[in-house]
Order: sequence, then C-alpha cells, then structure tokens
Amino acid sequence: MSNNADEDQIKDKLEQLKCHFTWELVIQDTEIPDLENRVLEEIEFLDTKYNVGIHNLLAYVKHLKGQNEGALKSLKDAEDLTQQEHTDQSEVRRLVTWGNYAWLYYLTYRKAEAQIYLDKVKDTCRKLANPSSYRMECPQMDCEEGWALLKCGGKNYERAKVCFKKALEADPENPEFSTGYAITIYRLDHLNKVAGFDGPFCLNALKQAVRLNPEDAYIKALFALKLQELGQEDEGEKYIKEALTKESSKTYVFRHAVKFYRRKGSLDEALQFSKLALKATPFSSFVHHQTGLCYKSKITQIMKATNWQPKGEDKENISRLIKLATGHFEFAVQQKPTFEIAYINLAKMYAEAGDHSKAEDTFQRVLCMESLEKEILQEIHFHYGRFLEFQKKSEVDAISHYLKAVQIETASFERDKSILSLEKLVLKKLRRNESDAESLSILGFVYKLKGQMNEALEYYEQALRLASNSEKSEGLDP
Repeated sequence: MSNNADEDQIKDKLEQLKCHFTWELVIQDTEIPDLENRVLEEIEFLDTKYNVGIHNLLAYVKHLKGQNEGALKSLKDAEDLTQQEHTDQSEVRRLVTWGNYAWLYYLTYRKAEAQIYLDKVKDTCRKLANPSSYRMECPQMDCEEGWALLKCGGKNYERAKVCFKKALEADPENPEFSTGYAITIYRLDHLNKVAGFDGPFCLNALKQAVRLNPEDAYIKALFALKLQELGQEDEGEKYIKEALTKESSKTYVFRHAVKFYRRKGSLDEALQFSKLALKATPFSSFVHHQTGLCYKSKITQIMKATNWQPKGEDKENISRLIKLATGHFEFAVQQKPTFEIAYINLAKMYAEAGDHSKAEDTFQRVLCMESLEKEILQEIHFHYGRFLEFQKKSEVDAISHYLKAVQIETASFERDKSILSLEKLVLKKLRRNESDAESLSILGFVYKLKGQMNEALEYYEQALRLASNSEKSEGLDP
C-alpha cells in the first residue's frame, strides 16, 4: 500500500473518533490564555469527580499553544485518573483520552504511536458491542462532549446544552448529566439565550442537580444565585451559606458569594469574599470583574447619598474607588481580551474619571469585536449612547446608537431604556425645531414600539408632509 493510501486510511479513522480534536470547539486565539488559566484553576480548586475531562481539555489547549510534549503529559494525567475509575463513564473517558492521543501523535508525525491508540479505541468499541469501530455513540459520550463545549465559552453553550439534554433523555436521574445540563442552562439563561426557557425553568434544572448532588457546593452556589435573581434572596442566602460551610470547591463558592453579596448590597462582605477568592486565584478575570463591580456599586452608594453632588471627603473617596474599579476591570480585559461586559464597565469608569479619550477607545474596541452576540451588542450600543449623550454632549450620535440598540429586538432592560432615551432626545430636538422631519419620524417609531399606534401614525404623517413640502420647495429652485 502506498504512503498516501496509508495516510488517508489513518486520517479517515481519526475523523471518526469522538474527542477534543473532532468536536469543533470554538476557541479564539485571544481566548487561549484565559481558558488555560481557568482549566488550571479547576484542576487545583474545583472538587469534582469529572477531572479526567479537564485534563483532556488541558492537553488540547497545550496543543493549540504548540506545547505538544506538555499535551502528552496532560493526557498521561487523564489516563492515570481513569485507572482509578471502574464505571461505564470511565470506559468512555478512556476512549476520549485515547482519541486525543491518536490525534496528537498523528499531528506530530508519529503515525505508529497514533495507530496503537486507534487500535485501543477499536478494541474497546468492539468489547462494548458498538456498531462503529472508532466512534462510540452513547449518553456518556454525549456528556463528555458537553463538558468540553461548556468549558470553552459562550459560543459553545448551545451545543453543550444539546449534548447534556440528549444524555439526560437516556438517563434522567444521572447526577453528572444533571449537573452539566443545569450549569449550561444557568449560563445560557444569564446570556438571555435560551429560547423559550425562562428563569423558573433554569431554577428547576438547578434544583434537580442539587437534589442529585447534595454534597456539590458549586451547584448549590449557582442555585443560590438563581433564587436571588428570581426575588427569593432569603432562600438563596440559606443555600450560599450552606455552600460556604463545605470544604469542597471553596474557592469557587467564594467567587459566587462575591456576586451574591454584591447584588444584595452587602458590599463590604462581598469584598471580603473577593479577597479570599483572589488570594487563591489571582488571575481570575471573573473575580477581578466582580471586584470592580463592587467598587462601582460603592461609588453609586456615595453618589446617591450626596444627591449626585459629592464634595470633600466623599469626592476623594469616589476618586479612590474609581481607580480601584478601573484597575480590576483593566486586569479582567487584559486577562480575557474577549470579555465584552468588562470592557463596557471599564469604559464607564474611564468616563466617570473624565478620561473621555480612553472611554471612547474602549467602546470602539468592544464595538469592533467579531461575532458579538446580539444581546451584548445591544448593551454596548445603549451604554455608548449614554456616554455620547451625557459625556460628549453629542445628541445626534447618541440617537444613532440608541436606535441601533432598539433595532435589536431582544427584550431587555437596555432596550427599554434606549426607547425612553430616544423619546426624550427627539422631543428635546423638536422643542428647538418642530419642523425636524427626521425627529418626527423617530418619534413615530418610538410610539410604534410602545404600542401607541394612533400617535405613531400622527408623527409619521407629519414627517412625510414635511419631507414632501421640502421636495416641492427644492423643485421650485431655479
């Protein structure tokens, strides 16, 4: 057989495998350092029975960085962990590890070693009476793929949800499948991306996961946060406190406690948990962002208490807090250059400090990001619109960005506020010039969005009459 034919045969077998090299994980180059950091943190601080998959993912990340020897070491760690398991899931995890070995050896031109691991996969698939020699189809494999997708960020969450849902349909009482599904739904719900699913649906998924994993402090902390979001803060606090009493995954519980107590308004308590979390994981973009939000909330507290006119010591405290918040937001985006919300908050802090140039640059940087989710884009346009309106005093540009936010039809706080801001600005313009056809047209659009069709029609007709009169006047010019 020719070398080319042999090469094609190996490649065909490799492409049948189910592993990190074939799951089409969406990872941008700029996301790799933060992903690697998060994986290393999970290995050290997250107490879980599912560590084999995280070592496999670390191997794949190291390969993406060109560190193939390091990748082989991570696969050895994954293989050693599977030796300690004796379950159906451990067989599947071995298949994933061996598949990654086969791909890694193939890509480093060690085809003999690649063939050894292909044979291991083939023998195991036959032992498990699988119809395919190299591709295992089962709920456990769906679960492994779901975990890999979940760890790799928001662009992979929808596919992760499909994997965990498929696994759960086969085994509804499986604790691991339930955990994976609940975490995925929680994150999608947070991004407003679960079509047809609402907060209570997410809450039920988390409740089921807590029932099946009573000792899992991480899932309990997420349940607490969701209860809080749905107005059940006292009940949520019971669960966050219960999670904090457990030793397992303590660093991750600290992170969620920062968010819980920040939203509760207990900012000093939130910052205490932030110190504990940052001591263990100083490079966590999530914790730095949450810490920045705590300082941002402290600024708002002082501003409200002084009727938005701070003086003396209050003004000095605000200046100090702006610097603290800015430092944490800067670190968050440096660590994770695709952290869109952190960019928005960083831009707002620059604006608060009066550094309009840096604020403008930061807004432009996030606006220019590729493949932004429409919900995120809507939020960016709204906050940029406010910056243009209040800091740069540019009504025309502000209206343009409020319109862009509104034209993204996803219902949200930012869309509602953009509609109100549009109405306020165009009414202000019409008070200065009641014959402004563009403003009349925008006002008609605003009333249409608010469901006030008679008013919408009235303003549209006024705009059309003015436009028509303008055209006639131009036609009379010599």
